[in-house]
Amino acid sequence: MTVAISGPVAFDQLMRFEGRFSEQLLAGSLDNVSLSFLTDDMCVRRGGVGANIAYGLAQLGLRPMLVGMVGADAADYVAALERAGVDTHGLRVSASRHTARYVCTTDAAMCQISSFYVGAAAQSHEVSLAEAATTGHAKLAIIAAGDPRTMREHTRQCRDLGIPFVADPAQQIALLDGPALRELIEGAAYLVSNEYEFELLAAKTGLSAGQIADLVGVRVTTLGAKGVEICRGGADPVRVPVADVARKADPTGTGDAFRAGFFAARCRGLSLALAGQVGSALAATVLEVVGPQDYTLDVADFRDRLARSYGAGTADAVDDWLRPAALPVGVA
Repeated sequence: MTVAISGPVAFDQLMRFEGRFSEQLLAGSLDNVSLSFLTDDMCVRRGGVGANIAYGLAQLGLRPMLVGMVGADAADYVAALERAGVDTHGLRVSASRHTARYVCTTDAAMCQISSFYVGAAAQSHEVSLAEAATTGHAKLAIIAAGDPRTMREHTRQCRDLGIPFVADPAQQIALLDGPALRELIEGAAYLVSNEYEFELLAAKTGLSAGQIADLVGVRVTTLGAKGVEICRGGADPVRVPVADVARKADPTGTGDAFRAGFFAARCRGLSLALAGQVGSALAATVLEVVGPQDYTLDVADFRDRLARSYGAGTADAVDDWLRPAALPVGVA
């Protein structure tokens, strides 16, 4: 199954603060916050939620199709994605804007403060997801968090063509109002968010968890250290704990990696529980490195992580389709 992904391609500027943000925030004074954090290092990595998901899917043996807009400064990045196994024919180059940029500082507790410059991704609505998906015979589309106009347009195109789609509004839930959010999720095959985002979505739309369940096929809610909850129809929720992690280097891109692992497994016919386990294992892989695409999946190590975390049965379930990726992407 080919997967089309609508979502930003970005350069990530990542910094590390050795203290804790929570210790610098004063209760009762948050309406006057003006802080500067001295960081010990800085690196630039290839990122963007759309590209991160596509890269993860390619690492797991699929040939995903990325749809959107980049700047002229992304030529090397796009070439690297293509070498890694991503179909980049759905990317267009903006004549006026730079590639999106994500600036993020992570503290000692793995909490993050970040800003996102949308750049060329603001023009992604000019690229037809319908055309790319039809040409590439995509059977599933992931509408990741990005430019709201693009999210609405690409969601509409999926409905018009009857392509099952994943509603993944994530960070944009804070920006959009209730009617706009309902438009993005209604009829989705999957709704993906973290726990706080789901609560915010429910509050803004005025919908209960049950009412949201009536609008979507499967709800996937990541719960941080508590794992992930997967709900479908009237069935009991599926709970998947986090995977084994050797070291926590940087959380940037872990949510994108979870999505890649989850949907790679679903495209291969695995159950919701197994898909949650594969997604969690790929998220753990990314947590151990700095940068959302600075890993090349080692099949033996990945299988071992699945076995340690969830048992040999899970590891055995992926043996018939898990393949190593062609080339690492490396540092921008």
